[in-house]
Amino acid sequence: MATVQLQSLTLSRSSSLSAPTTTASSISGRRSSLKLPRHAGLRLAAPTRFSGSPSRAVSRIASSRSGGRVVCEAQDTAAVQVDPITDSNWQSLVLESDTPVLVEFWAPWCGPCRMIHPIIDELAKEYAGKLKCYKLNTDESPSTATRYGIRSIPTVIIFKNGEKKDAVIGAVPKTTLMTSIEKFL
Repeated sequence: MATVQLQSLTLSRSSSLSAPTTTASSISGRRSSLKLPRHAGLRLAAPTRFSGSPSRAVSRIASSRSGGRVVCEAQDTAAVQVDPITDSNWQSLVLESDTPVLVEFWAPWCGPCRMIHPIIDELAKEYAGKLKCYKLNTDESPSTATRYGIRSIPTVIIFKNGEKKDAVIGAVPKTTLMTSIEKFL
């Protein structure tokens, strides 16, 4: 017959910033104490607020009932924002562009479009300076979508020197889009 020993773990913190003491007690009532090293990634601190620049550190504070606070800090990465494009600025931003342009045709009600948005954002960041990326809402700009025969969304079209060079239809993996982009850079 196997014996199972259950243990509980209690962490207590003194008022100073010393390392926490851990007490482990088993069902049998035995107690033992051991010192655990402080974790370098977590620290006790006063609340901070996010104030402006997306490249600043953001602090999240969780308070426990016993009054202890744990602060987790993460660096926000500045994502490249993919600008929306419309029928009115299509000519100047896409057809007259000196660099290749990737345009995602999408609509707010389209589930697969929402799946591919983060991929387009990543591609815009990775190819910044080499490729311009835009998103065209087909509900708001139907004439451009009709002109290029968009029947299914999401559709991603790559333009170079004002000409349609390649089209990818559907929510596809990032590697598929990268292969298509690399042909025209």
